[in-house]
Amino acid sequence: MSAPIRYYDRYTRALQTEQIYGEGWLRFAYGNPLGRAAVWLLARRAWFSQWYGRKMTKRESALEILPFITKYGLDVDEFLKSPFDYKTFNEFFYRALKPAARPIVPGDKVAVFPADGRHLAFQNVDTADGFYVKGMKFTLTELLGEAALPEDQRVLAKKFAGGAMLISRLCPVDYHRFHFPVGGTPGEAALINGWLYSVSPVALRHNIRYLIENKRERTIVTAPGFGEVAILEVGATNVGSIVQSYIFGRDVVKGEEKGLFAFGGSCVITIFQKDRIVFDADILAQSAQHIETYAKMGDRLGVAP
Repeated sequence: MSAPIRYYDRYTRALQTEQIYGEGWLRFAYGNPLGRAAVWLLARRAWFSQWYGRKMTKRESALEILPFITKYGLDVDEFLKSPFDYKTFNEFFYRALKPAARPIVPGDKVAVFPADGRHLAFQNVDTADGFYVKGMKFTLTELLGEAALPEDQRVLAKKFAGGAMLISRLCPVDYHRFHFPVGGTPGEAALINGWLYSVSPVALRHNIRYLIENKRERTIVTAPGFGEVAILEVGATNVGSIVQSYIFGRDVVKGEEKGLFAFGGSCVITIFQKDRIVFDADILAQSAQHIETYAKMGDRLGVAP
């Protein structure tokens, strides 16, 4: 559990070691009994993240922007604004990028990654042998927020049974806006309340169920060629908020912005109905070994068969 976090970089085609923001705290919090007690008492609770979010919206937080850019090697040429124009760290954190920085792969049958980050893909969620660790899974019923409903009312779990699932994990160093992986008509985002555990692999290797215990928002998109697609934004420790920016009921195009996360690491989970998409071979091959693939929003994820 204390091993380095390794991921496959789709662009260099090589394994990389992740530079983890707050690694010392994360390993103590989720790998030490005293740390886990602190998480249970403090860190998973909404007020803790709200307190930290307020810190990141104070003017003095802007002093952390340039050291952060330097430490993690961010490409300032992608930013829509100069680093000196952000008034707070949080404003910098959910920054917009120049449109040319994230080209959207064309094609009506092509789906794209909804966010920058490290991704796991499973062609059939029911037969996967585990997500971050072999044997560690959760059910669609739990993820979609239907576990408390009677069996005959679990409509979404039945609709997406045997479907394909993408878990997109955003680190604090990543671009923190999320986008539609396909075009179509989105429904209204539904809140599924919960805790705010970390979604770093440091935490998920100990307990994958944090993804279904955390606060999340669920949107169903009716997408020509893909059927219905479920998109869930998952909150996490120090994520101040999940902000939806799309207009409910209006058709969207593939790659259009859906919303943003305020400060913190976070996660987007995308679920396609059974036999509605074939994920690209490279991400499936890595995911079968429980290795995430780094890819950017707008890059090709898979195709409708």
